Amino acid sequence: MKGLTIRNLKFPVIPAGSTTLIPVDGDGMHMKLLVVIAPEKFRDEELFEPLAVFKKEGIAYDVVSTCVGTCIGMLGAEVDVEVEIGNVNPVPYDGIVIIGGTGAQDYLWGDPRLEKLVRAFDASGKLLAAICLSPAVLAGAGVLEGKRATVFRTPSSVSMMESGGAKLVHEHVVVDGRIVTADGPPAARKFGEAVASTLRRMMKT
Repeated sequence: MKGLTIRNLKFPVIPAGSTTLIPVDGDGMHMKLLVVIAPEKFRDEELFEPLAVFKKEGIAYDVVSTCVGTCIGMLGAEVDVEVEIGNVNPVPYDGIVIIGGTGAQDYLWGDPRLEKLVRAFDASGKLLAAICLSPAVLAGAGVLEGKRATVFRTPSSVSMMESGGAKLVHEHVVVDGRIVTADGPPAARKFGEAVASTLRRMMKT
């Protein structure tokens, strides 16, 4: 995939462009993540703050959505996406990170292509991560049964999580094995850090 094009970023976070070369961290590990956003109304800082962490940690990533074109965040950021989720090969990636925002409920919940992709990552023992309303995607894919997790709480999101068998906890960021969840924008930076540290731990085992 080509470099990520970002416009109209309205808060002081340095975005890290999508990479085609997989960087090597100080331990000699190659790490790459697939990041999923809604085509509109994704939550800007839930994307860009983790991406800044990934850049710092030497983790490569690609950003995809349910369709190609310009994706627009809730705060006005624009991200050009060249690959839609139905055309993603999960093999090159070490994990999947699903970004939230109100668009997650509108476009990501119940999308059979995304649920299939999540299950493929799970079957391969890879990292699964989601923030805000998007942990409900993991629940819908059936990968949260018996797992501790959190979510941005609405009646619909709580129902989805409970239906998927998740053990809901009142924490901003929750790590259960190789699954990382967070409950919203204030947790975005710590979410990114938890994803990076969990991925690093997994790569060493």
